[in-house]
Amino acid sequence: MDFLDILGLVFLASAGWLWFDSLKARETAVAATKAACTSENLLLLDDTVAIRRISLGRDTDGVLRLRRIYDFEYSDTGDDRSTGSIVMLGSRALVINLNLPETAQRNMLH
Repeated sequence: MDFLDILGLVFLASAGWLWFDSLKARETAVAATKAACTSENLLLLDDTVAIRRISLGRDTDGVLRLRRIYDFEYSDTGDDRSTGSIVMLGSRALVINLNLPETAQRNMLH
């Protein structure tokens, strides 16, 4: 095996790890957003999240991890769509943003 073969194997292994780790983080993000929506009597539309950005970030122990920001849509009545976001650091949910003040104002207008 020459250097290019080893480099190719390292690249394929890294891509496989990133894919598997992203699937695990996405599953956790979907579960966390479902729980947040359920606790606020909201519907998570399409039961999915969509990746917006991937970057690096450090956890509380200073370990470098992948920070992923996902967007999702939810509804309070099923007739409208509002957007929210969730920030994941590794496989932990850090922040879930539901934009609830906007939703509360919209409910007061109807």
